[in-house]
Amino acid sequence: MYKNNMKIEFTTVSDNERFARTVAAAFVLELDPTIDQISEIKTAVSEAVTNAIIHGYDGGEGIVTMEGSICDDTIEFAISDSGVGIPDIRRAREPLFTGKPEMERSGMGFTIMETFMDSVDVESEVGKGTRITMSKRLK
Repeated sequence: MYKNNMKIEFTTVSDNERFARTVAAAFVLELDPTIDQISEIKTAVSEAVTNAIIHGYDGGEGIVTMEGSICDDTIEFAISDSGVGIPDIRRAREPLFTGKPEMERSGMGFTIMETFMDSVDVESEVGKGTRITMSKRLK
């Protein structure tokens, strides 16, 4: 069984969304993914990080943690924040729902994550933060 793990933390600067995408792509390269798989993983990670930056801290400063693990042919990423939390996870996962309509958000973040990854788990507690864990089998 092959295993590898990584963990990084970065501030809620919007440019760090691009940084997270790059880290995710570099981390999965050892599994020899297809271009489509890399693109899907980068997009899912980007959506989770964007949610943490925009919604997690409600525009304020904070830290986003990104963890990655590989076990055999499966990649898992967990994106977490210690922000405001999600009051209604079921509703937040509905297509087109957005907690920031004034920012012209599409409300498709969770739908995109669920489309590109094999599983998406959301844990959140109001006032304590959110953790999104996503996995995808690559072979």
